[in-house]
Amino acid sequence: MKPSFILAPSILSADFTRLAEEVRRLEKAGAGWLHIDVMDGHFVPNITMGPVVVRALRRRTRLPLDVHLMIADPNRYIDDFVQAGADVLTVHVEACTHLHRTLTAIRSHNVKAGVALNPHTPLSSIEEIVQEVDLVLIMSVNPGFGSQSFIPASMDKIRKLRQMLDERGLPQVRVGVDGGIQLDNIAEVARAGADVLVSGSGIFGTPAPARTVKDMLAQCQNENSFTDGNGRWHSAAELEHYFEDRVFQGAD
Repeated sequence: MKPSFILAPSILSADFTRLAEEVRRLEKAGAGWLHIDVMDGHFVPNITMGPVVVRALRRRTRLPLDVHLMIADPNRYIDDFVQAGADVLTVHVEACTHLHRTLTAIRSHNVKAGVALNPHTPLSSIEEIVQEVDLVLIMSVNPGFGSQSFIPASMDKIRKLRQMLDERGLPQVRVGVDGGIQLDNIAEVARAGADVLVSGSGIFGTPAPARTVKDMLAQCQNENSFTDGNGRWHSAAELEHYFEDRVFQGAD
């Protein structure tokens, strides 16, 4: 059984002069997580944000913070992002020499561990560790910049990943997709097997981001009969179960 889906707006495309206000609106509209892209100018050709932004957001929202580390040597910064308030930490298989060790370090902090795969990276790269993760993030664009178009070949990769998880009896591992998610393709991506849908410019590049969140969730509603249609967990108890004993210290 595929778990209920989550829409995760990527704040990389947000208006940072009004970030707190935009986050409040997205939360009310039904966003499930906030996706935070961390880039270092080495692993990807761009520099974005760090633990300071995560810490500021933690004070302003109760939504889980999904921190995507597009950085070289992510082990050096796990403690910093956990202390800042991350609830999910995703690292790239391409950036980790000892991936199992990195995932173990993340989970030792009682946060969810994710692994991301660039478009050229095969699913075989995670076959030996997939049981150790909470999220597999399929990059449907080449990482480093927002506003890119969805790579069509990603759709088959999503289907194959969902099949791998089903065959191994790992329904609790979420399938995330990041890159080029728009209102006109989100339902197809969900149908392929994704249950964490990351969208940046597809939300923030529209005239009314909160309205777009609602429209995206409506598009996905019929793709997953187990969700209540608003992209959130069915109850606070279900959210607490997924995140185990973590207590969210954000805004009321």
